[in-house]
Amino acid sequence: MIRSALMTVMTAAAIKAGRGLKRDFGEVENLQVSVKGPGDFVSAADKKAEKVIFEELSRARPGYGFLMEESGEVEGSDKSHTWIIDPLDGTTNFLHGLPLFSISIGLVREGQIVAGLVYNPATEDMYVAEKGQGAYHNNRRLRVAARRDVSEALIGCGVPHIGKSAEHARFIEEFSTVMRAAGAIRRLGSAALDLCHVAEGSYDGFWERGLKAWDVAAGIVMIREAGGFVTDADGAADPLSTCSVCAGNDSIHRALLALLKKSRPAAPARQD
Repeated sequence: MIRSALMTVMTAAAIKAGRGLKRDFGEVENLQVSVKGPGDFVSAADKKAEKVIFEELSRARPGYGFLMEESGEVEGSDKSHTWIIDPLDGTTNFLHGLPLFSISIGLVREGQIVAGLVYNPATEDMYVAEKGQGAYHNNRRLRVAARRDVSEALIGCGVPHIGKSAEHARFIEEFSTVMRAAGAIRRLGSAALDLCHVAEGSYDGFWERGLKAWDVAAGIVMIREAGGFVTDADGAADPLSTCSVCAGNDSIHRALLALLKKSRPAAPARQD
């Protein structure tokens, strides 16, 4: 594991918030659940975890700004640092008793992602990465998979839910194209964990659209520190601001981008 002061602060905040999530996960039927939108639930556990993380990180690094899923943006006096936090990625899994959810914390310094943490309290799997220090799953150093042929690759994806109906047609086209070329496809329901699976080589690649910065911030640095490549789903360099992601080793990343591009419907012929 990375023993830096920064990572000590991040892991302590995640573990403390994770205790509450783990307790609530064991009593999921008793949670107070409100609806943010169709198919997009938020629980009392989500808000409690965010409050704990905010308080812990504020105490350890006063002045840093925040971008959080539930509370939005909190400007800090230190304009060069921003925490990006998803207190419960995979809320639907959580509320259905499926132990595939995570806390995700990323740190941006002067516009660059320099550290990330993804923690699953249900399984106590901890993924951490810091720029120049590598990426780790518990005590194991991470490296992306070495497969070069997309026909042998296991590709992860995210599926737009009912509240994102405008994205359904595009996803179906992309899924159909990738399915015909890839060895297999998986969908787990937590983008932060999905990106960690790419970093550790369990997935060969991953793509998803309709994301937010807090879904991908930690995963981006995780994959890069594991030797992988991350762009948005159209090949642009900054997935943090474009709400989509495509990741893998160099070969699979290129192949997956080409498949996504191929899936786009052709522009209508010009009528003169």
